[in-house]
Amino acid sequence: MKASNMGAAAIDPPFEIVTPAAPALPVVFNSPHSGRAYPSRFITASRLDRLTLRRSEDCYIDELFSWCGDLGAPLLKAHFPRAFLDVNREPYELDPDMFADRLPAHVNAASPRVAGGLGTIPRIVCEHEEIYRRPLHYAEAEERIETLYRPYHTTLAGLMDAAADRGGWALLIDCHSMPSTAAPVVHSSGGGRADIVLGDRYGSACDPALTGLIDHLFSSHGLRVAHNKPYAGGHITQTYGQPRQARHAMQVEVNRGLYLNERNLSRSSGFQGLRNLLAEVFSAFLSRLPDCQGAPAVAAE
Repeated sequence: MKASNMGAAAIDPPFEIVTPAAPALPVVFNSPHSGRAYPSRFITASRLDRLTLRRSEDCYIDELFSWCGDLGAPLLKAHFPRAFLDVNREPYELDPDMFADRLPAHVNAASPRVAGGLGTIPRIVCEHEEIYRRPLHYAEAEERIETLYRPYHTTLAGLMDAAADRGGWALLIDCHSMPSTAAPVVHSSGGGRADIVLGDRYGSACDPALTGLIDHLFSSHGLRVAHNKPYAGGHITQTYGQPRQARHAMQVEVNRGLYLNERNLSRSSGFQGLRNLLAEVFSAFLSRLPDCQGAPAVAAE
């Protein structure tokens, strides 16, 4: 089978930048897992139906954050689905058991994410549902990495460079969603599952003042907020969050139960209200960012 038969090149465009009329802030929003353009040949090669494949999506997160441009910040969003290629991984986190041929030596086959079936080319979705009917060939993975993964990260890095050029520092907000059943219980908030999980790699990827401010703003709206467990931030947060180089990254996980019918993946009655709340929270957050060189210091209440 030729590599192109999986259809990576058929996803056109593979991603999109929602650009503000006049970028004004050193901030970039990113939605890497909300893509829902499934190549027909990928669907055919899968043993799963489309709805089951879609359960790995961060459904409609790109729409929940579509107001970014109004606040002066760009939003990068994938059109390719996470089940097809996951850009929140190293480029070569691959499972040898998924492939019919031998993998090159540079492949990281020993990562915990590969062991869990969630490498750069995922093996499973949902409750350990195997995606593929047959083993893949390495050329198929290489095509997706070269056609989708590398251009996506080149674009994201360019957006962060442009943000730093504007402000002398840069902040990435990496936008995700979590199944309601996977949200942790927040005991400090009187019990109940978290509405938001903030991931900053335990303080190594983002200035604590930034994480603390967004926590305060979400909490002031009555949302339950957790930090780093079970979502501390993946490859994107780790790669682009380098506070010593005045680059910060924060992962924001939104509980899907707030806006989604998790059975059929349709938008629930809470969708628009949550979108408005997110816009209000981040508008307040961005208004308090400093206009200065170097490490952030946020405005006081």
